[in-house]
Amino acid sequence: MKILYIIYQICIALPILLVLTILTALVTIIGSLIGGAHVWGYYPGKIWSQLICYILLIPVKVRGREKLGKHTSYVFVPNHQGSFDIFLIYGFLGRNFKWMMKKSLRKLPFVGKACESAGHIFVDRSSPKKILATMRQAQSSLQNGVSLVVFPEGARTFTGHMGYFKKGAFQLADELQLEVVPVTIDGSFEILPRTGKWVHRHRMILTIHDPIPPKGKGVDNIKATMAEAYATVESALPEQHRGMVKNEDQDR
Repeated sequence: MKILYIIYQICIALPILLVLTILTALVTIIGSLIGGAHVWGYYPGKIWSQLICYILLIPVKVRGREKLGKHTSYVFVPNHQGSFDIFLIYGFLGRNFKWMMKKSLRKLPFVGKACESAGHIFVDRSSPKKILATMRQAQSSLQNGVSLVVFPEGARTFTGHMGYFKKGAFQLADELQLEVVPVTIDGSFEILPRTGKWVHRHRMILTIHDPIPPKGKGVDNIKATMAEAYATVESALPEQHRGMVKNEDQDR
């Protein structure tokens, strides 16, 4: 079965997905220029992500979506297991949002330009001034129920375990007094780990936990929210993936 699935990937799935990716990027770029990034920056990517999972025959289960308010802006903080985290969040979170991502992703052909056109936020940590500009862009995006998704580990895991959380997303939530929503991704590591070359069929589970409201403002609130979010995300992982393992490139 594994050999048949690899043949299916090479001969059928991957060519279709390459065409879909290019078309989605073009639709996002053109649509964002004509009709606004609020719609075109989200729905084409959502459909693209769902199709990728369906075409690759990957089952998806979502838990906890009912915990979210329809018109509330949140800061979502999922763990980062692998490349398929993007498709799981984009396709199945069920919320219009902007990504906060590494500035290096802007260089990706088609996808980087589409993300820029859609209003997703590229993080530039090269100077305090640029970090402030990133925060201001995020603040302007979090309106009319649009949320923000940040991988607080900053890098995909090598082991399936979570690395430590960086504080940027929690600082932003503290500054804007927004609720932080811990999100657990389970199964993406088994599908395509960071060092993997082929996709393996495996179920993915997206668990949306209860939002964490701000309990104040300042350093103590940031630390408390970050600790609570970490413990909550980890609680829905299988036993073999619990326990913090620092990624070797997290500090970059």
